[in-house]
Amino acid sequence: MATEAQAAETAAKSAQVQEYIMHHVTNSHEWALPFIGTIHLPAFLPLHGVMVLIGALLMLIVFGTLYRKQDAVPRGLTNLLEVFVVFIRDTIAVPSLGEKDGHKMTPLFCSFFFFIMTLNLMGLIPLFSTATANVNVTAGLATITLGFMIFGTIFRNGMLGFVKCFVPHGIPVPVLFLLVPIEFVGMFIKAFALTIRLFANMLAGHIVIFSLLGLIVTFGWLALPSLGLAVGIYLLEVFIALLQAFIFTLLSAMFIGQMYHPAH
Repeated sequence: MATEAQAAETAAKSAQVQEYIMHHVTNSHEWALPFIGTIHLPAFLPLHGVMVLIGALLMLIVFGTLYRKQDAVPRGLTNLLEVFVVFIRDTIAVPSLGEKDGHKMTPLFCSFFFFIMTLNLMGLIPLFSTATANVNVTAGLATITLGFMIFGTIFRNGMLGFVKCFVPHGIPVPVLFLLVPIEFVGMFIKAFALTIRLFANMLAGHIVIFSLLGLIVTFGWLALPSLGLAVGIYLLEVFIALLQAFIFTLLSAMFIGQMYHPAH
């Protein structure tokens, strides 16, 4: 009887842990704040929407505060941010789109990188939630990339140039009837891959951390070593927050560059 009671208690604790994890990672309309309590958000603005607005506001404040004139010497945090901007321009934008288009598109890729990085790092602070663990947020970002792949290519190369993106050179005409539809569908698959890659990586990391901490709640002191694993995964998530921002920016630049310069 004692064993059955313990098993039932463990199962109940496990169910509570699962419920807490799902409540944390889903896009709810409640925001729990320390010393304030739970704030009930309106239906049109869920928690992850609030995180997106806060992230955008933080970027406006930081970059607006650190704005400098062209002839001013960057110092401190401004110099650090400029290192990232130059890195994105010279390592991502220019190699993917060429010198001219790379310089024009650098502001977009910098916005991608800093915005995604901000949202990712905010999710590691208990006060906030991870907006990039919401597929709607990542789909919105990927749609921007898809828009540049379609409308940016049409604007730059014309409708004929856009169509030529799906016609590989040197391929026999009969084979084109198979390859052209695949290339066309592949454009949307790339945007879908951007969506799922960022969403899945950020969601999985938080689930792993909470699952490891939940072992302590479920099994007590016997599962205390899992706390060390949770701390290790948390530190890894800090690196992943930067890495996923870089990967999303890099892949967006590559996909847009493939459309802008199909010959290459």
